[in-house]
Amino acid sequence: MTSTILIDQDLCNRCGICSVVCPVSIVDPADETTLPAVRDANAGSCIRCGHCEVSCPSGALLLNFCPDEKVPLPAGAGAVDPTELAYYLKKRRSVRHFTKDPVPKEKILGLLEIARYAASAGNGQPVAWIVVHDPKDVKKIAGLTVGWMKTLLQSDHPMSGYVPGLIRAWEQGTDVVCRGAPHLLVATIPEDSPVAQTDAIIALTHFDVAAPAFGIGTCWAGFVAMATMSYLPLREELGIPQGRKCAYVMMFGHPRYTVHGIPRRKPLEIAWK
Repeated sequence: MTSTILIDQDLCNRCGICSVVCPVSIVDPADETTLPAVRDANAGSCIRCGHCEVSCPSGALLLNFCPDEKVPLPAGAGAVDPTELAYYLKKRRSVRHFTKDPVPKEKILGLLEIARYAASAGNGQPVAWIVVHDPKDVKKIAGLTVGWMKTLLQSDHPMSGYVPGLIRAWEQGTDVVCRGAPHLLVATIPEDSPVAQTDAIIALTHFDVAAPAFGIGTCWAGFVAMATMSYLPLREELGIPQGRKCAYVMMFGHPRYTVHGIPRRKPLEIAWK
């Protein structure tokens, strides 16, 4: 069987950190005569999270998963000033006014590459993406979402009393669904997973938080997300594969306006135990 981890015996100082940080406790620690190892009987339990590799202070350990793709981490990379980080996050706005300039696919891929590293249960990484890039298709999806709203009229759905105003605004030419956004991002997950919904929200949040650094504005598209749960024409238009479902939808594009301040928020509510 192929080794789960590869050890450079000249670099390994037998500190034992790799064994301690393994979340599934399958890395046997080194001793005076042996190096750290994963026994064949435990290899199937490896979730390929990489904690062992990135926690090795001497760089002696390599997780044997796509080893040729390993990229060295430059010294100081990722260090962020706490004050600047606070300003960055507090400035983040839900954008509802976009320019017509399309976001290049290369920039979208860069953001999704960041979202690929979001936490997921057991490192399962269950999220797959559908990017609606053509603004005409976004407009069609908005129209289908309004079609779903019309099925709620005079029903017992919680939104039945709310949708008439939305439908009326749409018919008068206002996009109350996608807000004129040029693009949509749809996160899909396996239908039978009990935890993938949370994984998808975490991944979408990575996209959402990183977007302003790329000059991109985002807004969570709740109406579209709700409609995909039960409206087959919309699900078919999005091309959601069999066996998967929409976890949530995000609209995005270049924001029309610039943020010049930070709004107030409710006071923190904290219970210290």
